[in-house]
This record gives sequence, structure tokens and C-alpha cells, in this order.
Amino acid sequence: MPDTTKLIENLVEKYGKKRESLLPILKGIIEEERYLSEDRMLEVAKALDISGAEVYGTASFYSFLDLKPRGKHIIRVCKTIVCDMKGKNEVLKTIKDCLGINVGETTSDGTFTLLQTNCIGQCDHAPAMLIDGEVYNELNAEKVRNIIKEYKLNRQN
Repeated sequence: MPDTTKLIENLVEKYGKKRESLLPILKGIIEEERYLSEDRMLEVAKALDISGAEVYGTASFYSFLDLKPRGKHIIRVCKTIVCDMKGKNEVLKTIKDCLGINVGETTSDGTFTLLQTNCIGQCDHAPAMLIDGEVYNELNAEKVRNIIKEYKLNRQN
């Protein structure tokens, strides 16, 4: 993991010190550290010369900006009504059974975190989920089991 101060300096250099740079900088921290700690948010506030409350308000508004440590692979199941009607509960149950965790939890080995999220733009192919930003749609129990199995076997590193 890179030196955090250097990481923030590099992100500020890349995106600038404008207020519009806040979101890309926060996303850059997420890519490196997988969550935004209070210390990192305060460092960003100082670097951009804005309030810590403004940084926290932005970070807490977006569901993809995690404010607590997450697993190596983040599974986000769409929770819209369309996904609900098309079998979201079966998808969630299958993931829970495969990983032994509930929504909001991380596996004991730190590999997977299971979350629900608002619309991911896949309503015409529901139910859908994202794993590390990769879209999986038209899900059923068998498809979910195979996807989880693939991640366990091939994507541990």
C-alpha cells in the first residue's frame, strides 16, 4: 500500500485542487485502500481547503464510497423493485449460502463483502449484481453459485 500522504498528493496533482476534484480523489483512495477512513477524509479536506464535513457529506452520499473496511471482492446486489420482482431474494439467499455471510458483512478471511445497492442500470436484464464493478445479470441460483465458485478459484490474488 503506498504512503497515504503521497497517494493524496498524487491524486490532487492528477485531478487538481478544485471542488470538482473531490469525487475523483475519493474514488482514487478507494481504489488503493478499499475504503475511506476518517483520517483520509480529513487529509483530503486539508489538501482541497474545504471542510471535513463537506468531504464526509460527499463520501456518505455515494454508496460506492465505502466508509469502513470491506473485503477484497465487493458484491453489490441491485435492490430495485424490478430486481426484486425478478428474483433478487433468490440471488441474495444463494450468495449468503455460498459465503456464509449476510448483507453488510464480510467473510472471516476478508475476501468477500455482500452489500445491496440502488439501481445499476440493468433493469432489462434483472436480477443483477456487481462484483468489483463487473456486471452480472439475468441471475439465478445456479449462475450465482458458478460466479462465486469462479471468484473463489481464480480471483483470490
